[in-house]
Amino acid sequence: MKITDIISSERPSLSFEVFPPKTGDKFESVLAAASEIAKLSPSYMSVTYGAGGGTSQYTAEICRALGAQGVTPVAHLTCLSSTKERIGEELLALKARGVENILALRGDAPEGFDRSTAHYKHASELAEEIRRFGGFCIGGACYPEGHPESENLAKDIEGLRAKVEAGCEFLTTQMFFDNNILYNFLYRLYRAGVQVPVTAGIMPVTNAAQIKRIISISGNALPQRFLRIVDRYGDKPEAMKQAGIAFATEQIVDLYANGIHAVHVYSMNRPDVAAAIHKNLSEIIK
Repeated sequence: MKITDIISSERPSLSFEVFPPKTGDKFESVLAAASEIAKLSPSYMSVTYGAGGGTSQYTAEICRALGAQGVTPVAHLTCLSSTKERIGEELLALKARGVENILALRGDAPEGFDRSTAHYKHASELAEEIRRFGGFCIGGACYPEGHPESENLAKDIEGLRAKVEAGCEFLTTQMFFDNNILYNFLYRLYRAGVQVPVTAGIMPVTNAAQIKRIISISGNALPQRFLRIVDRYGDKPEAMKQAGIAFATEQIVDLYANGIHAVHVYSMNRPDVAAAIHKNLSEIIK
């Protein structure tokens, strides 16, 4: 099933992300976690792709397993350090496993990689390649607070327009912790004429150690009420987990109430976190 058919519905959708292991000895445990999340019958599940494509075979296999459980999978695919031949091979492998949806990403450069040698420098080039290959519903990433490497927000919107023109049929946002940031971002997209469906990405922060990583990767703005939660419960693991899930749930309820029908949860391979959020929203998404 195409993701655009799922997230364009008036019915609220709730989906989850999992990431493959870095090494083969962890594959079965990650597959088991993905299977547990799949039992929640989410609207769909996305599977990430390691830097440099090091986990590509695991991405494809997890997608195949999710499809066998009746859950629509979305495979991430990155391109910065790939060749056209490698991308073609990945697309054939995904197609062979019944995958119909791809999130086209530029990806991060592996350590020591010379970007001047890259076959693909932007995600829009990958989206165009996938469109030429045919048979996939293509998505792209977007950043409500601006991509860390963008010159400014206007340039960032131009980049999104290029992705859509290249073939992206839907967008999924980077995590954010203040819904007003998303609402302002969606208004900028509307003004720019970018009119594909957008899924809101939510990260439940369940331990204080995640905060430093989030800030270092994305530079997200953290509202004071969220920081107060971390200050109060950050050294109490179970309390922080409960508070983080509650904060994420509150964000999602507000999004649904304001007409944002599609929400994607970065559940960090945690079936317990995914199940708690799903339970909190059970009557809303019924």
